[in-house]
Amino acid sequence: MIDLFNLPTVGLIDATGWRLLLGVLAVLIIASLATLILSHTLTSERHAGLITNLRARTWAWWGMVAVIAGVLMLGETATVILFAVLSFLALREFITISPTTQRDHGALVWMFWIILPLHYISVWNHWYGFFAMFIPVYAFLFLPARQALAGDTKSFMRRASVVQWSLMVSVYAVSHVPALLQLPVAMMYGRDVAEGSAPGSGGPAGANLLLFLVIVVQGSDVLQYVWGKTLGKHPIAPKVSPNKTWEGFIGGVLSATALGTALWWVTPFTWWQAAIFAFLSCLLGFAGGLVMSSIKRDRGIKDFGSLIPGHGGVMDRIDSLTFAGPVFFHLVRFFFS
Repeated sequence: MIDLFNLPTVGLIDATGWRLLLGVLAVLIIASLATLILSHTLTSERHAGLITNLRARTWAWWGMVAVIAGVLMLGETATVILFAVLSFLALREFITISPTTQRDHGALVWMFWIILPLHYISVWNHWYGFFAMFIPVYAFLFLPARQALAGDTKSFMRRASVVQWSLMVSVYAVSHVPALLQLPVAMMYGRDVAEGSAPGSGGPAGANLLLFLVIVVQGSDVLQYVWGKTLGKHPIAPKVSPNKTWEGFIGGVLSATALGTALWWVTPFTWWQAAIFAFLSCLLGFAGGLVMSSIKRDRGIKDFGSLIPGHGGVMDRIDSLTFAGPVFFHLVRFFFS
């Protein structure tokens, strides 16, 4: 019989992380079986779209969980590289739908091939001061100056704002998720991660915080979708996202908060602290999704891309983390480091 309390540590996944991932695996198996049963019981044409959507979402979740588990097993370097790639793809999606011109090409080259790699190198090296200030101060001042040097003043404020916003959301905000690996938090079971330690030395404590955040925020998205589909009648902002309802929002946030509370044992939090962190993360995740929906409506598109079947583009999947990640990171760093 497998001893779930003494599973070997592999990369950044210790016994606690393995128990958490096994729980996620069980949920995915149940979801897959439920989708299979529904596909055989709901045979009318009006349910065809729902079944197709559920099947695509379920398979996508299998893939995403496998990728996250894989990079955590490989270690901190692989995890940081994964999020750097996600930032690159999300940034490309943002710029593709943005009103930039050929004169902005020089600034975009700097943003994609110099600023983004330097920023993630600072995450990998645990350079918190550089990580916290590089994009919101130095890149913030440099990029509009580079655009101004191109000499195109038409819609300059709008173009400069788009570049700044794209970088802040797609790179700076997203990078706070792997940055959790650098926090010197002491877990309930005695693990520690030393801030400023050598590259690649992030430990299971930070990895479990990362899993906690991702599971709660993404779980909130799924639960809001489920509650909205079953009970949703009153849209929150119908012109922005007609599928987001008060019933789905309240049911999803409360359910995901309960989920986060139940997962307090993987964090340095007590159960009530875990509930507060989960609740705040769910609220911020909802705000992130609503803002990204507003951007899509403004540009006249349904999704940012089509890379992930059933989910759209990369930004469609990580929109909630762009708002929840930075706040979660800094609250944990302030109160538990």
